Amino acid sequence: MTRLSTATLPGLRAGIERPRYDRAGVRTGVVHLGIGAFHRAHQAFFFEHALNAGDLRWGVTGASLRSPAAHEALAPQDGLYSVVTRDGADERVQVVGAVRDVLVAPQDPAALVARLAARDTHIVTLTITEKGYASSASDSAAGYLAAALAQRRANGIDPFTAISCDNLSDNGGRLKQAVLAAVPKGDLALADWIEHQVAFPSSMVDRIVPATLEDDIARLTARIGVEDRAMVKTEPFRQWVIEDRFSGPRPDLSAAGVQLTADVAPWEEAKLRLLNGSHSAIAYLGGLAGIDFVHEVIALPAARALVETLMDETAATLAPPPGLDLPAYRAALLARFANPALQHRTRQIAMDGSQKLPQRLLAPILARLDRGRAAPALTLAVAAWMAWTGGRNDLGAVHGVEDPLAMVIADALGNATAPEDRVAALLSLRQIFPARLADEQAFRKALIADLALLQDQGARAAFERFSGR
Repeated sequence: MTRLSTATLPGLRAGIERPRYDRAGVRTGVVHLGIGAFHRAHQAFFFEHALNAGDLRWGVTGASLRSPAAHEALAPQDGLYSVVTRDGADERVQVVGAVRDVLVAPQDPAALVARLAARDTHIVTLTITEKGYASSASDSAAGYLAAALAQRRANGIDPFTAISCDNLSDNGGRLKQAVLAAVPKGDLALADWIEHQVAFPSSMVDRIVPATLEDDIARLTARIGVEDRAMVKTEPFRQWVIEDRFSGPRPDLSAAGVQLTADVAPWEEAKLRLLNGSHSAIAYLGGLAGIDFVHEVIALPAARALVETLMDETAATLAPPPGLDLPAYRAALLARFANPALQHRTRQIAMDGSQKLPQRLLAPILARLDRGRAAPALTLAVAAWMAWTGGRNDLGAVHGVEDPLAMVIADALGNATAPEDRVAALLSLRQIFPARLADEQAFRKALIADLALLQDQGARAAFERFSGR
């Protein structure tokens, strides 16, 4: 099948939006680490706006830190790919040309460091997932950034701005600490330069980007007339909030729809707890019930009532920033969850739970406990994760526990089957549960009761507890 490429771009069928600029004149001003579907549907989409507006400094070099899959999908297409935006029966296709090339770090680490150190590189963005901040080795994201910053300093080149786009509180601060930890011991001058000259603004990103299926590729091929192996599907909503602190040049981000702010924290806290926390509850409870897609879960009245209760519990822990209308935001989230066109799999959201629970569910539970308030919906979501770690849903189907701590979790659980034993084993994992929460007896008792309900009667019965809301 003929692939999407520079040569086939002019012949695409009518109704497909194409780049409105000459790609031959684009310079690479951005390097993105962890190029995957989310980056292609989110950050690159914003840089495409700048290119379409005539500022050709903001082409993107993507970098895969592990797998060559993105390179293999994009290289035959000259970096071109389609963003398919679906809202119910409506569908819009835009071909994006912002990605100039994709490097595979393990194959040529020096090439990645050289691109990061290049004079034209002004911004580095990262979507390396929560677990990507645990390492400062030379072949980690932090290691590559430290090596490139050392070269820039040695060559008299101003530093780039490094923007984390992962779902972590204070992600800019975490990235900065990881990079400083990757500086060679004894190089105090480089550490001082990074500390005082390099900007690591925190940011909050939001767009639902489900995994692309072969059926999606076939459907797009029929529409545009060529095959696009790098396509992404997404929803109309997109949001990027960035702390207004940069080391050097930047595009007109505000014109592209980015919100620049002095403090990202309240924005990211609302998103992590309301959107991501709800997503985790939907994923684990829906997954246990054998439900494949988010929209199928939220279509169940009892499940929707649970999510609304969870949002009530979480909203009470927030201090929303000016400009964030919490009731409107919550209503928009429920509408987004219900979008059947996205086909967002519960299994996709359920991955890496140990890295996600602390920000999404445990933080608001702690905040409520500090105020003497229970959190029944949030606690049930945690119990559902505990049940999910058993590797079998309510229908008896076996699933893999895809988590960087999967072996640690399995070792802690051993042969435990009783709810009280499983809860005790998992609460002992300090990588996930802080001692202050694990020692809270009311929380422990509620978890045991919820896990017993899930084991004895299943997730659908647990949903029904909230049906009278």
